[in-house]
Amino acid sequence: VQLVESGGGLVQPGGSLRLSCAAFGFTFSNSAMAWFRQAPGKEREIVAAINWSESGSYYSDSVKGRFTISRDKAKNTVSLQMNSLKPEDTAVYFCAASLSRYITLLEGGYDYWGQGTQVTVST
Repeated sequence: VQLVESGGGLVQPGGSLRLSCAAFGFTFSNSAMAWFRQAPGKEREIVAAINWSESGSYYSDSVKGRFTISRDKAKNTVSLQMNSLKPEDTAVYFCAASLSRYITLLEGGYDYWGQGTQVTVST
């Protein structure tokens, strides 16, 4: 099983980035997927999640209206479009996959994790 994130980098405040996560080795189409982030000195927190059928999604209050999670079952990928980025969005972003079809907000509900990709929002 492997989750491979890409798309992180340095962006100015107000800018946009798109993170992607490619999934290998498990039944992606049956899995809820999520993006978490961890800023320096802080605990890892959930940012967004999407269930197996795309009929349901979740966003934390801090990103609601700015970030969009989506999945492409044909390509086994999940993406996070991040707009209107703020310095407080700076963190390492992790892709996570659950063996459950439905969203959970708890880290323990996710069975597979990517290695993380750095997002830095700064002038």
